[in-house]
Amino acid sequence: MLPRVLRRPARFFTALVDGRIVIPPHTGTLAAAALFAMTGLYGVIEGGHLRALAENTTSVAGFAIERVDVAGNIETSPIDVVQQLGLDGHTSLITLDLGEARNAIMALPWVLDADIRKIYPDVIDVKLAERRAFGIWQHGRELSLIERDGNIIAPLASDKFTQLPLYVGFGADTNAEALNMVLDQWPELRERIRAHIRVADRRWDIRLDNGVTVRLPEHNAAAALDKLRRMDDEKELLDRDIDTVDLRLSDRITIGLTDGAAERRDNAIEARERMLKKRGRNS
Repeated sequence: MLPRVLRRPARFFTALVDGRIVIPPHTGTLAAAALFAMTGLYGVIEGGHLRALAENTTSVAGFAIERVDVAGNIETSPIDVVQQLGLDGHTSLITLDLGEARNAIMALPWVLDADIRKIYPDVIDVKLAERRAFGIWQHGRELSLIERDGNIIAPLASDKFTQLPLYVGFGADTNAEALNMVLDQWPELRERIRAHIRVADRRWDIRLDNGVTVRLPEHNAAAALDKLRRMDDEKELLDRDIDTVDLRLSDRITIGLTDGAAERRDNAIEARERMLKKRGRNS
């Protein structure tokens, strides 16, 4: 007597030998094909090729990405978006990972935010929000576009942004917004500024369009500018033949003359002294 667990297999094998069980034609061929298919699928899964297989299969089925619609972009080229997505003409919309695609697009310098949707069977819809350039930061020999908070957007690569204010020196990027808020109170001066120069990351020099440099104090820059405003209104100081206006001392304003003005002043003093000496001899 066979154990209970072996009795049914034994009866099946006996019936198969006696011819009482007929195996359909091509069963062996189908079984072998199934075995090879299962082995191949196992190899694909173990080798990490399942996604590639699914992508190729669904692409052939009509889900290959044919178009990328980009909206909200001004500085970001649609070509850059397509390149970041890594589309090769066979990429399937079904297997596209939206999280990975968004992270790739967010790596573009001008992109602040990105919303990506699939539109079946073959379109990707991309809506962008871009960063805003606040100014140009010169650090060493490099020029970079910066946001209001000082974050670098991208290197300055064209003349498109030359109308933006120029901030020069270490720390000028992160302190630009604070200075801009002070200068908002004096719009007529802002129009004449050609460069905002950060000195030792402590205070600012302002270079005007006529070459005059206004030296601001480390603290209370707004009060110093108010003092300059009054003097300019009364005596048109900033339009005179001067080189610097030093506002660093709270109790005085120091004016520096240009080389030409200084020479003319020295000549005038010498001429006056000669005239006084001549009067003294004549008397």
